[in-house]
Amino acid sequence: MSGSNLVSIPIDDVELEGELAVPEGASGLVVFAHGSGSSRKSPRNNYVADVLRDRGLGTLLFDLLTEAEDRDRENRFDIPLLTDRLVAVTTWLRDRPQTAALRYGYFGSSTGAASALRAAARDATDVDAIVSRGGRVDLAEAAFADVTAPTLLIVGGDDTQVLRLNREAADALACEAEIHVVEGAGHLFEGPGELEEVAEVAADWFEDELA
Repeated sequence: MSGSNLVSIPIDDVELEGELAVPEGASGLVVFAHGSGSSRKSPRNNYVADVLRDRGLGTLLFDLLTEAEDRDRENRFDIPLLTDRLVAVTTWLRDRPQTAALRYGYFGSSTGAASALRAAARDATDVDAIVSRGGRVDLAEAAFADVTAPTLLIVGGDDTQVLRLNREAADALACEAEIHVVEGAGHLFEGPGELEEVAEVAADWFEDELA
């Protein structure tokens, strides 16, 4: 990742590894919450992050779990733990001179979208925009009433079960919520042009909300 700094983020009794990049003049910073079994090295999230930085937005990709924690499969689906991690990382960013004054957004993938919505529902995070990619947003249902940040749910048209869950979430969320369906795409957006569409739509959303 060009222009990024490797950072080590102390949370409780662990250190979470991340890559932080803030273009000059950035008004916003997008924090990525990866899905189960993934990491800050997710090629899809890194592609989206590249597009966001080209639009002048900062990005932080970080590991929600340490390598040792990730070996325990149960941790990958411990949404309360992952939410606490995301909240703590957001607080850490707000305490850094380089990132304290920026507006914040969350980009959550799969199970990471659940932790993003739950974290956004907490007063401590004060985020201004959320984008979910193929999100298991149903895992954050208890927090729907407390999410105030405008939320974009991007789902593949052929990812039928997740699409149904996202449509239900869009109706139930108290905040402004929109769905963008990538026609013909499955859960991983692997077809030609599908990930590009995800990245452009997400970048438009964050540009509008974090300007």
